[in-house]
Amino acid sequence: MLNPWMPFAEMWTQMSEQMTRGFFEANRATAAAFGFLPDNNGDTPTGEAPAPTVETPVDGMAYRVPDWEFEGSADTIEELAVGAHVSFSKEVTDEDVRSFARASGDTNRLHLDEAFAKETRFGGRIVHGTLVAGLISAALARLPLTTVYLSQDLTFRQPVEIGDVVTADCEVVEDLGDGRYRLSTTVTNGEGDIVVDGEAMVLIDDIPDGD
Repeated sequence: MLNPWMPFAEMWTQMSEQMTRGFFEANRATAAAFGFLPDNNGDTPTGEAPAPTVETPVDGMAYRVPDWEFEGSADTIEELAVGAHVSFSKEVTDEDVRSFARASGDTNRLHLDEAFAKETRFGGRIVHGTLVAGLISAALARLPLTTVYLSQDLTFRQPVEIGDVVTADCEVVEDLGDGRYRLSTTVTNGEGDIVVDGEAMVLIDDIPDGD
């Protein structure tokens, strides 16, 4: 079946270079995406979002929320070799988008105003590209020990609709030594189409002692 987004692929790729610059700032906003919500226009707060149930990690780095899904092939640093992979999946909800807009300051009407977005080439609201890319960071947090970003290159292939379940997949493609690794990074939508792809370099450190 013909992909309706294909006519916009070239435009989306060109936009990605500009969007990558704000990726790391957006990751901070992603961490706040379950808190303070704006109103329907993304301008004023309406209150605090219900807090999700968070499970404390055991011998790991990442906290867990029950409806998030993740899996990985490496549980220890010794298993973290070329071919090791980790994935993270979640539904990107309207609350996620509005919270991200509030936290990041990106209140583009394309993400928040359905009537406005219906008149654009997308035919409706879409998720912030950097919010989608933030799932790569979520997947990397599930690697053994402490994962620190060194760099991330991204290309945005097509938009994500609100309510879609997206999955970030990361695979080690090179061991650079001294705890540094190069990984392929992709995000797919519920149809299995690649919406974001790229490459990351990370540093793996020991988990600090204490809580």
